[in-house]
Amino acid sequence: MIAGILFGFVPLAVWLYLLLFHRGFWLLRERDTMSVREPARWPSVVAVVPARNEADVIQRSIASLIAQDYKGEFHVVLVDDQSEDGTGDLARALSSPRLTVLKGADRPAGWTGKLWAMNQGGDHARAKAAEFVWFTDADIAHSPENLSRLVARAEEDGKVLVSLMARLSCKTAAEHFLIPAFVFFFDMLFPFGAVNDPKSRVAAAAGGCMLARRTALEAAGGIAAIRHNIIDDCALGRAMKSQGPIWLGLTDRAISLRPYEHLADIRQMVARSAYAQLSYSPLLLMGTLLGLTLVYIAPVMTALFAWGISQLAGWLAWVIMALMFQPILRFYRLSPLWGAALPLIGAFYAAFTLESALQYWSGKGGMWKGRVQAGQALKGEKGGA
Repeated sequence: MIAGILFGFVPLAVWLYLLLFHRGFWLLRERDTMSVREPARWPSVVAVVPARNEADVIQRSIASLIAQDYKGEFHVVLVDDQSEDGTGDLARALSSPRLTVLKGADRPAGWTGKLWAMNQGGDHARAKAAEFVWFTDADIAHSPENLSRLVARAEEDGKVLVSLMARLSCKTAAEHFLIPAFVFFFDMLFPFGAVNDPKSRVAAAAGGCMLARRTALEAAGGIAAIRHNIIDDCALGRAMKSQGPIWLGLTDRAISLRPYEHLADIRQMVARSAYAQLSYSPLLLMGTLLGLTLVYIAPVMTALFAWGISQLAGWLAWVIMALMFQPILRFYRLSPLWGAALPLIGAFYAAFTLESALQYWSGKGGMWKGRVQAGQALKGEKGGA
């Protein structure tokens, strides 16, 4: 009886809550498809692109920035974070008056590599007295109108940060299996509706595309205020929401150029930061793994192997989670049958979270572009590349 309640009805109650009360996150209503008013004046913008060893995508991403159909003053600064593959030279070869390529300085102790590069680009934006700083990743391509729409949305209600969750690559079998769930889980953890509500304390951003009002960014302490964060975009979202309203939505206007051809590629992406989200706490890790097992695995087990009303509860929970998964599957133009696989997908993400902790404990936490950037490894380094 107790087992039936625990493994049948508790997961069902959780999914009913998520379905009905958790800001309707699964409906994906926060998108940049909504029309926005054109501002009376187009403010100046500097796009800051931190890049390290991005030779395979850098020309496509920078070219998409150079091609922005923006009526105001606009400049692009690429901060080449000591790349070893000619990233900076490939960008310079584009020969655009809109583009400046900076050679990144040695990274001080206490900074993650990306944030140090972003900080250097921010200094460039300050020198140009830019009204907005557009932080975007080196593997993101933007449609020509994207900046105009970002600025219009920011100016409409005086927002201090407008961020877009880019469309990730979703072509391979591994991507079909895991990528839509990545967005689904992110939205579950940080409901976009709550992020966009000035009365809510929930704050987040998507690092591939973040337009920040420069004066508000400086008032929040600048990039230096979050210099040690592995999950830098959400840290920036929290800092900026303390200064005013922010907005986060899903988009087709920013596209990731980075493919994830194998499960290992996605595993690495998730494991880099999952344990950081848990504040490197073994207790939170244990609670998270138990929670994921209860919410995702238990409904399947009761649906297949229990009996009576507990079995019915398991089936209902499984059906509800499959239905809630449908909007993100439609966004990525995938078969609705993937909804039935969400419990298995959740188990994979649980395994990635555990691996993230194991990497941290072995001294390899936050591994990115050959750098260990988590915990004591970050605090104790001496600088340099």
